[in-house]
Amino acid sequence: MTNTNSRLPLFHGTGVALITPFTSDFTVDYAGWRRLLDFCIEGGVDYLVVNGTTGESPTTTADEKTELLRIAKEHVAGRVPLVYGIGSNDTAAAVEALRTTDLDGIAAVLSASPAYNKPSQAGLVAHYHRLADASPVPIILYNVPGRTASNITAETTLRLAHHPNIIGIKEASGLMEQCLTIAARKPKDFLLLSGDDVLTPALIACGGEGIISVLANAFPKRFADLTRAALAGDFATAREGLFRLLPLNPLMYEESNPVGVKAALEALGVCGAAVRLPLLEATEGLKERIRKAL
Repeated sequence: MTNTNSRLPLFHGTGVALITPFTSDFTVDYAGWRRLLDFCIEGGVDYLVVNGTTGESPTTTADEKTELLRIAKEHVAGRVPLVYGIGSNDTAAAVEALRTTDLDGIAAVLSASPAYNKPSQAGLVAHYHRLADASPVPIILYNVPGRTASNITAETTLRLAHHPNIIGIKEASGLMEQCLTIAARKPKDFLLLSGDDVLTPALIACGGEGIISVLANAFPKRFADLTRAALAGDFATAREGLFRLLPLNPLMYEESNPVGVKAALEALGVCGAAVRLPLLEATEGLKERIRKAL
């Protein structure tokens, strides 16, 4: 069985893995959250991801997550689709979150593979099947072995692609051969989404459908434009847009994500640069280099 979900075209293009703004005393900046939602939508992105790991989900409370989601639904008001992040290295906890979270109005759930446990490929299949069976909305897999310490192989992704409630994968392994294998053999209606900003045009050229981006928090129009150009086959325009952003990309991760992109958002006047421990706000040296690159 393959996916036939009519909502798949919603996820072609640019999604934004939204940061969570904090005030200087580390409480959630809900006014900044609303500004960020508007900034990204007005920049022309195609959808927004709330409570992903770029949103510092490991250090936001259950009540904060609920309020961020409530405000996002209310403020976005259907202007773009919303994706919500739910994942855990405890499968039962993730299933419980899927059961208890108000997913009304949410187009899909993005679920990172379990961190630290290092499950086998069979364990990953069992984990995601359990989540997909329990979820009232479609699941997008998220493979980011640099953070989880385990890789969802191409074979495992292709096996999971045939579950009717698993509609795609955000691939952030950086392994192009793995991405190419998925692109070559995936069901037509299974989404291959880049999880690495700078690989977006290359992945689209090989059969990908878009990106869930970190840089698009600060540069929504630039990223949406280059992604649309790539999807239209205009790779010269896509490359030009990408090359303009290329000097900024390593600065986003130098002191860990989302430290860099929050510093960029501060420089742009969208929200502050505060992050929660164990992360630290960008050093002045990094902030200065980001300002110069801007």
